[in-house]
Amino acid sequence: MQLPPVIPLFDSIDYIQIGNPLVNQHITQLSLGELDEAGLVFEHATDWLFEQKYNENNYKAYRSELTTFLHWCFDVAKLNVSTIARREVGLYIEYCKNPPIELIGYFNVAQFKLDKASAERIPNPAWLLFRGKKVDGQTQPYLLSDSALKTKVAILSSFYSYLMGEDYCEKNPAQMWLNKSRFSSRQKYRLNTDDDNQLAFTELQWSYIMSTVEKLAKAQPELHQRSLFLIKLIYSCYLRVSEVSARAGFSPVMSQFKQNRHSGIWSFHIPKSKGGKSRSVAISKALLAALVDYRRYLKLSDYPSASEQHPLIVRQKAAGRGREVGNLNANLGIRQIREEVDKIIELAAISIETDGFIEDAQQMRGLSIHNIRHTGITHDININGRPLSHVQADAGHESIDTTSQYLHTTQIERHESAQNKPLDYLQGIE
Repeated sequence: MQLPPVIPLFDSIDYIQIGNPLVNQHITQLSLGELDEAGLVFEHATDWLFEQKYNENNYKAYRSELTTFLHWCFDVAKLNVSTIARREVGLYIEYCKNPPIELIGYFNVAQFKLDKASAERIPNPAWLLFRGKKVDGQTQPYLLSDSALKTKVAILSSFYSYLMGEDYCEKNPAQMWLNKSRFSSRQKYRLNTDDDNQLAFTELQWSYIMSTVEKLAKAQPELHQRSLFLIKLIYSCYLRVSEVSARAGFSPVMSQFKQNRHSGIWSFHIPKSKGGKSRSVAISKALLAALVDYRRYLKLSDYPSASEQHPLIVRQKAAGRGREVGNLNANLGIRQIREEVDKIIELAAISIETDGFIEDAQQMRGLSIHNIRHTGITHDININGRPLSHVQADAGHESIDTTSQYLHTTQIERHESAQNKPLDYLQGIE
């Protein structure tokens, strides 16, 4: 099959959720090689694009930018998206200003087309990544205007803002480039930060989340036993949604729960996290008991073996499309897990609203699955009193400064803790 020199990654709005076998194969190959985050980034990019489904113009502009940027990351620079810094954004822009001639086309060509023989949508071999201009039938030198450049980096900055909200990265290199560029004074292209990304559920709100999902698990165990375990797992281990969901090149399994043979202590191992790093998270007795309950419901032994490949979060019905079509014994993807947790949060918001906590309900409706991670971190530091260094390791934060942002103290608490500080601990010793 003839393919274009650059494989388009995202089909039109009507087909983006279905996925494309050739694209999936391409992403999987990248993920199994040196670009081990390719599958995760692809899932995030697909979800972000899908949010633009009601605005076709936005969708097309965002799709074009993401396709170009991921081509540069994967095929040209061979870098994981999380490793990109301001310098690399500058290199990417230079590439876009002077792209390879063989990637410049001069006609509007669809990125995908229907193959009549297989009845499948395939990448259009006539499609090219960059669009040039012709005047009176003559090709013109390729030019990236200032307006197009500003729009390009603004879209990229918006994507990185989304990735920060999903805890995939901690910095926005596109915004950093804009801040240092000649466009920095133009507020139109500056990023609007969204503090909701870092919010945690209050103790009251979280109690409603837990009571809601526990009631659902009792009333409809066939639907919500996994919901109960999923929420307890994310909260207890501060997990990102990408760390409990399937994607190209990664599928979570039960054997990620590991017991130290010498100490007997259990932990949850994350083989691929942000930045391609692995980490092990210490787990509580309460979470271990939740694991036993969940496995008993699945008719498994109480504890997983070291080699057990049973999916961590199982489907309730066979997949109807995508990579796992027809497969029941498989993990859920990022979108399905996010949607399931969103439903739980909405039901908890209805419950807390019914009890008269109107403002709490309104705030809860603005939160989502990644706020559960922030809640686990916040509660462990401020309520359970875990040392910052322990939480930092379990959360996978590169810097303890990031973990310190979850340390909430009032002026009164700071004053009280300073009341009896001595100036010399050894005063009086001769």
